Amino acid sequence: MLDIRDWRPDLGEHGKLHVRFGKGSRKRGPKPRLVPAINSVDSLVSWWLTDVRHQFGDDWSNPDAPMLPSERRDPYTGLCGRIGDDSLRRGLANAVALWLPDWSCRLTPHGLRHYCASSLYLRGMDLKAIQEVLGHDWLSTTTRYVHVHDGHVERAWEAANDRVSARLLTGGK
Repeated sequence: MLDIRDWRPDLGEHGKLHVRFGKGSRKRGPKPRLVPAINSVDSLVSWWLTDVRHQFGDDWSNPDAPMLPSERRDPYTGLCGRIGDDSLRRGLANAVALWLPDWSCRLTPHGLRHYCASSLYLRGMDLKAIQEVLGHDWLSTTTRYVHVHDGHVERAWEAANDRVSARLLTGGK
């Protein structure tokens, strides 16, 4: 449900995506939030909007046009329709079947949310920031999304010891 106006390159260091219709838990309705562009998402969105999106129709400059259009036209306006959830899920399933056959029926959009949360945590993002990105109300929900790898406790212990050593060497500052 993203519109072209939902990409905000003017916000933050690399831009932010305004998620207006994020899934709310337990049918509570949309969960709007601004999600920062990380991992070069800004370059990807800029490429899409400048080099690809215009190929779907003349509404590419309309801020209210869908960011991810369908190839089908709206019968009333003649402009691009919005791609549906089922098409996106089917596209992911087809790509997984073709390129990652061992993951067929196991790699889903929801699984990608878990992978994203785990990857961000592994790279050092704190749980509170991951909670905001995912749009969770409760930190306990976010902790269920983060799957840690073997050696996590050892790395955390080493990092804590490094911080203590640095404080001792600098005189407690």
